[in-house]
Amino acid sequence: MRIGILTIGNELMNGRIADTNASFIAREANQQGWSVEAIMSVGDDFAAIKNRLDYLLSMTDAVICSGGLGPTSDDITTAAIAEAFGLSLYTDENVLSFIKDIFTKFNLRWVENNAKQAMFPQGAEVIPNLRGTAPGFLLPVKKKLIFAIPGVPAEAKMMMTEGVIPALRKHFPQNDQYAEKQTIKTFGLSEAAVDDRLKDIDFDSMGVSVGFYPVFPENHIVLIARSKTHDEAQDNLQKAQNEISSRLQDYIFSYGERTLEEVIASLLTENKLTIAVAESCTGGLITNRLTDVSGSSDYLERGLVTYSNKAKISMLGVPAEIIEKHGAVSEETARLMAEGVRKLAGTDLGLSSTGIAGPTGGSKEKPVGTVYLALAGPQQTICRHYSFRWDRKRNKEVFSEAALFLLKNYCETQISKTK
Repeated sequence: MRIGILTIGNELMNGRIADTNASFIAREANQQGWSVEAIMSVGDDFAAIKNRLDYLLSMTDAVICSGGLGPTSDDITTAAIAEAFGLSLYTDENVLSFIKDIFTKFNLRWVENNAKQAMFPQGAEVIPNLRGTAPGFLLPVKKKLIFAIPGVPAEAKMMMTEGVIPALRKHFPQNDQYAEKQTIKTFGLSEAAVDDRLKDIDFDSMGVSVGFYPVFPENHIVLIARSKTHDEAQDNLQKAQNEISSRLQDYIFSYGERTLEEVIASLLTENKLTIAVAESCTGGLITNRLTDVSGSSDYLERGLVTYSNKAKISMLGVPAEIIEKHGAVSEETARLMAEGVRKLAGTDLGLSSTGIAGPTGGSKEKPVGTVYLALAGPQQTICRHYSFRWDRKRNKEVFSEAALFLLKNYCETQISKTK
């Protein structure tokens, strides 16, 4: 099947926001085994929208439009699609009632232009939106399909996976081909290094395509196996995954869509471990990521941002002479921070970070990007030293990732010891 993508909105054309929807839609379409023929963006203009639709429909079986379904005067996608094909608009009373109920539930003031979101071209089929007020729709046109979904990324992603893809499969069945997908998430190797380690694998002979997707500070590998039978596609996918695992095992933290935080949540819960965190250079980011998982109160006891030397001394019990001799950014300080927060909280584990995020504060001995991460447990305290090269924001992100990766490896080691 051939797909066209049209993202709509003046904010895209003037650069006020990045067009993340187009890349997501294209990625999802490719993972289904469909071909994306063209991706275009257009402003909120009737003639321009019609022109782009005509062009995309000339080369595709379906066009997926994103954006311009809201209540404001510049949200013209629905009206533009209707006008492009000489269709009148109608109000879906069930949708209108649903939108009004949302306003009532959240005690929002109703403004009549919100009713615009319940209007659709004649012949359109509504695609529900469970994350917002603007539903989407699909419109059959000359044996082809036009989809319209909102531009809000969270809403577009949900509607693409739960509405658009099922509808495309229904209207364009592909009984002669099955597609199976696997995502492998890694940390600790550059994209080029990942590619180099996999260069000798003959994915083509397995009927598997491989894609590399940097999601800073991680690198994700997406495998898609296509075959005439479901079992063959699964077998080929497993073969490819096994080949990758043998080369990247030390850097893989997830098979599938689970985040590093979710993997850690499972490991801490499985091991019945509790943890406390003492952060300096990461400013609470490690703790924030741990609390991104529902139920994190079962294992996370507390998180402290001990940014100053005074805080490290008074709250964590790090001796002043240690900081004076070795510095706040040092293995000695990191170890004592982890041990101090563990003792203070009475937890199984204590995790700490101390480093130089930049752009100032570095030296020849300890340049910007230097970080020490320590994990204190019942038997020992382990510490890791890294040097990264990013700007302040990215350094903090990669510091937190390395800290969580250290925690993951520790928990996995505990599991292996008990088996």
